[in-house]
Amino acid sequence: MPSENSVKAGLALIENDKSKLLGLKVGQHANVETGQYIPRADAQSPPTLSFPSASPTKTYLAISLDIDAPFPSFDVLGPILHWIQPNVKVSGESLSTDAPFVANYIGPAPPPGSSPHRYTFFLYEQPEGFDYKKYAPADGKTLGNFSRMRYDLDAWAKEIGLGGVVAFNYFTSN
Repeated sequence: MPSENSVKAGLALIENDKSKLLGLKVGQHANVETGQYIPRADAQSPPTLSFPSASPTKTYLAISLDIDAPFPSFDVLGPILHWIQPNVKVSGESLSTDAPFVANYIGPAPPPGSSPHRYTFFLYEQPEGFDYKKYAPADGKTLGNFSRMRYDLDAWAKEIGLGGVVAFNYFTSN
């Protein structure tokens, strides 16, 4: 079973300090509030991220997980990796990148009959010297579903030397 320390840390971070809330614009939904319901159809493209406390001299890594797959009461396949985007930097009022993904973004897709899932978004400082090309699929191919299931963010964070979560947010969808 994948460890859930990163998820717990993210939830605790915003519970204890609202200034650590990662700004999400999902489809037409700007300033997504923690736990806000977003219809599946509105969340099929990567969100626009913002974080007012982000340093223009630092580089960040954005990660998204569905922590309730396939059903919140039966999460045997979860968490499911939904996105890893390296080389995220301050660009005006938002965060952006021109680097290829490590894991392409996939939108919400809970199975029929499922209650809403939580789609979490983490922002980390990218480790110095992190070689995202080592982890990205060859030739920009998308990451397959099997590689996304039961994703152990804690193990990967340890492998690449990620520090603590800088900012966090989540929305719900089904």
